[in-house]
Amino acid sequence: MEKRVGGGEEKMAKQIRPEEEAAQTQLQRFFAEIPRSIPVVLFSEPGKNDSFSEGARQIIRAIREITDKVSLQEYPLTHELAKEWRVTRSPTLILAPEACKIRWLGAPVGHEVQTFMEALRIIGRQEPGLGKEAAKVLAKLDSPRAIKVFVSPSCPYCPQAAVNGIRAAVARPDLVSLEIVDIQANPDLADQYAAQSVPQTFANEKQIGLGAQPEELFIASLAALEPTRVFIPDSDAEEITCDLVIVGGGPAGLTAGIYASRSGLQAVVVEKGVLGGQVATTPMVENYPGFTQVGGKTLVDIMVTHALEYVKIFSGEEVQAIAPGEGFTVTTSRRRYKARAVLLATGAGNKRLGVPGEERLAGRGVSYCSTCDGPLFKGKKVLMVGGGDSAVTEALHLHNIGAKVTMVHRRESLRAQERLLVTLRQSGIPVLFNSEVAEILGGTRVEAVRLKNNQTGEESTLPVEGVFVAVGYAPAVELGRSLGAELTPEGYLKKDERHRTTVPGIYSAGDVEGGFKQIVTAAGHGAEAALAIFEDLMNPYWTVQKKR
Repeated sequence: MEKRVGGGEEKMAKQIRPEEEAAQTQLQRFFAEIPRSIPVVLFSEPGKNDSFSEGARQIIRAIREITDKVSLQEYPLTHELAKEWRVTRSPTLILAPEACKIRWLGAPVGHEVQTFMEALRIIGRQEPGLGKEAAKVLAKLDSPRAIKVFVSPSCPYCPQAAVNGIRAAVARPDLVSLEIVDIQANPDLADQYAAQSVPQTFANEKQIGLGAQPEELFIASLAALEPTRVFIPDSDAEEITCDLVIVGGGPAGLTAGIYASRSGLQAVVVEKGVLGGQVATTPMVENYPGFTQVGGKTLVDIMVTHALEYVKIFSGEEVQAIAPGEGFTVTTSRRRYKARAVLLATGAGNKRLGVPGEERLAGRGVSYCSTCDGPLFKGKKVLMVGGGDSAVTEALHLHNIGAKVTMVHRRESLRAQERLLVTLRQSGIPVLFNSEVAEILGGTRVEAVRLKNNQTGEESTLPVEGVFVAVGYAPAVELGRSLGAELTPEGYLKKDERHRTTVPGIYSAGDVEGGFKQIVTAAGHGAEAALAIFEDLMNPYWTVQKKR
């Protein structure tokens, strides 16, 4: 039986709080700028993913209370239209079927609400919003591309990957189709594609992306039908002149942007990945002043919102080169920047174990982010490798979402804060001390690990379906090294008390410098560096040194 949801239902009067009224007003403005109607078709079947079907209905009904530009029709999977469109999964959302080929296998909840709203904006305006360079590549496409983007509502990286797919499908409806696959609603599909880490992107059944990609790299990978890691823009790329380029959009970079702009400098923040860095994937932050407990992504959103009041942020741009001259020319995957100084707030990335099977099974059971990938392992046996704050925090997160967690640590005691250790003991999560992962075993996905006791030399095999790694971070010093900046014996950027590196005009802040790797210290270093840069640009120390 066909169901139609209209917009003229009588609404019961209710008292609206000021913040709810403000949000409603903002959404009304959002839809007022959309000129076209957006039909949405929902296919569902009772008894199959009912919670996801209801979640999809609720989000669309909530939107329909604000605007009549979004319509909803619902059909059972037995309907002729489902057969005609080859819809076999419940729930499946079809967005604007006459305008583009976009379907959603699951429900837009969690972080995917952001993706859904962006999809409505792009489809309603019929403006893909692709950058000039990406649009050029997509325009040359001459054969079909069937995209699958695997996402999870708990993953802050997934909207970037899904929106890239939406832009491509709207820009080239003649050749590009898109399926957004929620791995929680469709675990069998995730298993079929060995997509046990999100986001992952496939095109014509070939993996073209693991993790979030900048727009240009996504489109280049889509065209090539293989992962592309470097995108060289045309020589006529847009050029921006400023006082300071801040490379990195984590706490250090965002804070530096605020302080630099408030000091009177024209500054920009360039971030190749997700704003917030490691904080964005931290399940819960309990030691940032002013917040007894706050989700990592929530804290990032607050920081980014604040920073945007002062500084321009360019996300999804990877810095490819920094060339000294009269100031510095910073070349990214999208444009060039001319700046008087550069601040490297590039942070640190996850260290790898470096054992057999790790690279081969990355994204197929090997993960470095429990927030992104943890929900897929509910009820499954997983191993958390590490012994510091991050490892214990992620182990507790996995335990709380229903995974069967065992920790393994190469030392005889954990190095995490006492409060975390108390919670860990209360959780009953077992810990294997003095043990190391010697090999990760499995065919197309993780099946077990080979462990070695570093005290006795004894080896054993532990059956697991997932391996989460939190063994520290490696500083992202490549840009500094390419400029000739000296490193410390530990491999971090060498700097003085004013955050000056050994290259005049190049500064550093945050985890790339080493020291205490805490959000609050990174933010503090960003503020210090910005103030030092302002003073130095007023009276450049390098010109004084030359005169001597």
